[in-house]
Amino acid sequence: MVQAKSWILAKHFDGFPKDSDFKLVVEELPEPKDGEVLLEAAFLSVDPYMRPFSRVRMKEGDVMIGTQVSKVIQSKNPAFPVGRHVVSHCGWRSHAVSDGTDLIPIMPNWPQDVSLSLALGTIGMPGLTALYGIEEVLGLQKGETLLVNAAAGAVGSVVGQIAKIKGCKVVGSAGSDAKVAYLKDLGFDEAFNYKTVSSLEEALRKASPDGYDCFFENVGGLFSSVALQQMKNLGRIAVCGSISTYNDGTPQTGPFPHLTMIFKQLKMEGFMQSRWEHKHPESLKRLMAWLKEGKLHYREHITKGFENMPAAFMGMLQGENIGKAIVAV
Repeated sequence: MVQAKSWILAKHFDGFPKDSDFKLVVEELPEPKDGEVLLEAAFLSVDPYMRPFSRVRMKEGDVMIGTQVSKVIQSKNPAFPVGRHVVSHCGWRSHAVSDGTDLIPIMPNWPQDVSLSLALGTIGMPGLTALYGIEEVLGLQKGETLLVNAAAGAVGSVVGQIAKIKGCKVVGSAGSDAKVAYLKDLGFDEAFNYKTVSSLEEALRKASPDGYDCFFENVGGLFSSVALQQMKNLGRIAVCGSISTYNDGTPQTGPFPHLTMIFKQLKMEGFMQSRWEHKHPESLKRLMAWLKEGKLHYREHITKGFENMPAAFMGMLQGENIGKAIVAV
């Protein structure tokens, strides 16, 4: 038998999460039955979506939701031999028993010089989210101007780089000077610190006086309202997230520029990468090819130790990370 550690939701978050909202529990796992495997976590992901999902999909006492890269350490399932690495959705667990139905094998021929942690980032869900948002939702075309906020995060940093690969002008906003410098290193045409500019409206207009064809939205709130005013006619907006509102006790009901949407004939669409699951294998190959060609760069914010899952999660929500936030067991 294996002793498995799990982080559970001890209490629903009231505003910003705190340490007492989480509880570490230990349980003995049974031996795998026929068709089952025993998994050991190698890397775990902390993502913004976990905050709103915990409110609508979890009850107190549930294991925190999340994705991890796991290693098969015992197997009675021929499809997943011992030593195979997989992406699993078993949450904040150090070990888990699975019947294999929820496991995604790491893509074939994963390069040995590329960390498997990227299967949770640039060559995983965030990378796919960026790719589908640009191609399937926005239909971004060469020569267009794209605005992306939370641009130094796991999704936004990939969004900007793919847009540059496609020959577009890219403007990004982030929450620190270090993040702005990182965006410049990635090749963003313009980048600014939204926390220090005297006027968000002026910063957006200065970065692109002619306005924006496309907007990849990760933040919501005031930023969204201001940015929509500077969209070009027939502009397109891909709504990926709204992190500025995730820790509100009650949903924001502030002003939304409906008339701007009408008069400029804007298209706004929310999406999740799972809509295009049938394209994942080929899309992951494209992302990996760009990475190996040096066209796609990444940075990871790695927290070591399973016991630090809550701290990593709260740090990510406060914007401590540049690039993908990962916990290495």
